[in-house]
Amino acid sequence: MSEMIHSLEVWLLEYGVWGLILVSFADSSFFPIPPDVLLIPLSLANPSSALLYAFYTTLASVLGAIFGWFIGRKIGRPVLIKIFSEEKILKVEEAFNKYGPMAILIAGFTPIPYKVFTIFAGVSNIPLRILVIWSIIGRGLRFFLEAILIMTLGAKAKPFIEENFTMVTIVAGVVLIALFLIYKLLQKRKQVV
Repeated sequence: MSEMIHSLEVWLLEYGVWGLILVSFADSSFFPIPPDVLLIPLSLANPSSALLYAFYTTLASVLGAIFGWFIGRKIGRPVLIKIFSEEKILKVEEAFNKYGPMAILIAGFTPIPYKVFTIFAGVSNIPLRILVIWSIIGRGLRFFLEAILIMTLGAKAKPFIEENFTMVTIVAGVVLIALFLIYKLLQKRKQVV
């Protein structure tokens, strides 16, 4: 399976920016290959265009998230009902409606499979504008950070990203969750007072 995915990555890389746009769109809704595998080599080959590639990746990823949302809206619930009980689905929906924007942001920034969150946003009836706003922020942070690292570190960026980027995004995600929970706690205290 990994050989097939690697062959697909190499094939898509031959299409340059169009391959990057296609993968970025598809990754946010149904495809198993993250756009980073094309964004990084394209940006390393042409560092002066790294920010432009990050923009294309972010834009296509957000458009793919919208498509994932529509998948969730149209066919997500019927499929989930065949796999899980209605009670479990409602519990997850309740949590997603409560923490959805933060979940979308964190999934967009970290290596968590983003497509799961875009589809579930549709299933949970998260407003499309919420998905779009938090997708732009999460995906934009991720891809522009990679582009800036490539522009700053040059060829050293690839091993740095491969070895450290996952941990950096996870730590940043944990910090975001902590800040969000502190914010919610402070909001509750204001309501009590």
